[in-house]
Amino acid sequence: MWFDSGRICLDLVATFEPHRPTDGSEGIRDGDALRLWLAGAGLVPDRTPLARVGADWVQAFRALRADVEDLVRAELAGAAPPGAALARVNAAAAGPPPGLCAVQDQEGHLVRELCGGVECAGLLAAVARDAVELLTDPGDRALLRACEGDGCARVYLDTSRGHRRRWCSSELCGNRERVARHRRRVLEARPG
Repeated sequence: MWFDSGRICLDLVATFEPHRPTDGSEGIRDGDALRLWLAGAGLVPDRTPLARVGADWVQAFRALRADVEDLVRAELAGAAPPGAALARVNAAAAGPPPGLCAVQDQEGHLVRELCGGVECAGLLAAVARDAVELLTDPGDRALLRACEGDGCARVYLDTSRGHRRRWCSSELCGNRERVARHRRRVLEARPG
C-alpha cells in the first residue's frame, strides 16, 4: 500500500488504481486489507485489535474513498464540488473521531491506544475530517497535484522544494518515465 500522498484522505484515494489490471486495482479487497491500511495510515495504533472489521467496513471506506476522490478531482479541474459527495463527506466528518489514550506497555513505556474501542464511524470521521481540512485550506489546495506518470491516476500534495514534483513517486512513476525517455533516446540514436 502507498502512504506518500501527504494526507490520509489522499492515501485512501490511492487504494484504488484504475490503470492497473483488474486483479490489482482494488487495494481494499477485504477486511484484512482494510486492517493493514488502517494501521499503515496510522489511524489505529500498533497492536490494536480490529476483530469487527468486515464487509460493511470495507464498503463504507470504499464509499468514502469515492466521495473524496470526486471532491479532489473537482478541485483539480477547477469545477464545483459534487453536492452529494460533499454532503456525505461532511456527514462523515461530523462524527466523533476515535479518542487516543496514553497507556504503559509491559516495559513501562507510554504507547498510544484507542480509548473506548474501535468503531467504523469514528475512523471514517478521522479520514473525512482530513478531507475537509485539505479542501478548505487554501495553502494545501494549492499544493494538490495529479501524477504526470503515464496512466497513473494518483493525487498527492506537492511539498517538494520549489513545488516542482511531477510524479506521485519518483521510484515508481518517475523511474518509469526516465526509463521510457532513455529508450526513446536510444531508438532515436540508432542509424537508419
